[in-house]
Amino acid sequence: MKTRAFTMAGTAAASLLALSPAQADPYEIEILAEGLDRPWGMTFLPDSDDILITGRRGTLMLWDADSGEVIDIAGAPDVDGRGQGGLLDIEVAPDFAESGLVYMTWSGAVDGGTTTHLGRARFDRAAGEVSDLEVLFQVSPGIDSQAHYGARIVFQDGHVFMGTGDRNFKNFGPDHIAQDLSSENGAVIRLTLDGAVPDGNPFVEVEGAAPAIWSYGHRNIQSMAVHPETGEIWLAEHGEAGGDEINVVQRGGNYGWPLAAFGVDYRTGEQFAEVHQPGDGFVMPAFHWGPGRDDHFPPSGMAWYEGEAFPDWQGHLLVGNLFHRYLGLFAVDGHEVAAPVRLLEGQGWRIRDVAVGPNDGFIYVIADGDDVPLLRLVPAED
Repeated sequence: MKTRAFTMAGTAAASLLALSPAQADPYEIEILAEGLDRPWGMTFLPDSDDILITGRRGTLMLWDADSGEVIDIAGAPDVDGRGQGGLLDIEVAPDFAESGLVYMTWSGAVDGGTTTHLGRARFDRAAGEVSDLEVLFQVSPGIDSQAHYGARIVFQDGHVFMGTGDRNFKNFGPDHIAQDLSSENGAVIRLTLDGAVPDGNPFVEVEGAAPAIWSYGHRNIQSMAVHPETGEIWLAEHGEAGGDEINVVQRGGNYGWPLAAFGVDYRTGEQFAEVHQPGDGFVMPAFHWGPGRDDHFPPSGMAWYEGEAFPDWQGHLLVGNLFHRYLGLFAVDGHEVAAPVRLLEGQGWRIRDVAVGPNDGFIYVIADGDDVPLLRLVPAED
């Protein structure tokens, strides 16, 4: 196991201290496994330190904490791994101890192109496989694109929520697919654990609307986490050439994409929408970045820190940054969010997912790429 030691720079710590008076904790990096092939999502097995990890080429892996080995798991769904697609997120079911079920998202072929799928299967560790795969939901319509699948999933209040993407539509106007309530693209959807549409969803009785939608007007949701105290669902989504956002999900909320945005057109560098303003009819982000790529934040995995290993980080939000290759540590007070401290900066890893160890409180991270590590942050030794 490889270990590296780090402290946080004073200027970075200053942004943290804007909302948190605690002194930032130094940390060390431990490399747990190497050579992972395009990993995307991970989840801890309950009552265990073992981790299930997805690979975008359609591979499912288990990191065995005792041996440090990465074991291939059979039975993953067939995926379309082109572009940004593949086998994406994974979470164990709330009743995993009884059911053995794991939920997964992936991109797959449908009429009209590809789309995001949500499904579940039964995990059998002894057999080294998942079986009885059941597709619970397919986002509609299928689109001839290999981008912006979204695909993060969380559980809350007996339901499963999934964030989707806008499939990279470039018609920045009111006819954009993220503003179209007949489509679940560019939305958060809410389902029962069996994949049915709950009666309490906001658009169930709206003619022509997709009843699974919980919120809409999103661009590409690749981060979701449930606040451990309030139960609110927080997410982060990619903007267009900057304009990345952290949002708190509201039932029936319209988050404005692409009619209100802080980014600019990738192709021209020109502003294409008014920025979010109070009273514009859209839900304002809790935090956002401005236009351009100098200091934007293309997000990936998200987790709330509630462990004991880093006491100064209690209640902080962790979000991976893909382009600038660091793990953001955000101080949060209510819905107020401070600029991030940059963990893992300078290591060269695009951060794909992050999780907090349920038993040790360490911070586990997978990088993005063809030959990348699983690592964790642990408190630095005195």
